[in-house]
Amino acid sequence: MAQASTDLRRQIFDELTKIVDPEINVSIMELELVDNIDITGPDVKVDLHLTSPFCPAIFGFKIAQDVHDNLLRIDGISDVKVNVSNHFMAEAINNQVNSSKNPKKPQ
Repeated sequence: MAQASTDLRRQIFDELTKIVDPEINVSIMELELVDNIDITGPDVKVDLHLTSPFCPAIFGFKIAQDVHDNLLRIDGISDVKVNVSNHFMAEAINNQVNSSKNPKKPQ
């Protein structure tokens, strides 16, 4: 079991490394925007912050949606919740991304 969770965590980190801030084209992992990753069985919650509290909301939405969609592609993950903090549009971003389509769950 420990090996499976280690593999899953590595896959999550690999996927998150592929996601870039569209404004500056640098990985969100390199920018250290991911604050916490909580894995509970097949469910993953990612806490992150954006480069500034007032960075363009469109970029915040894109980053959060990419986190949601990319992690759902990993076998063994059935649900992803994203929690953006410290941004003026955080609540709207979280609501939109977390209610977006999850192909692994019936709507």
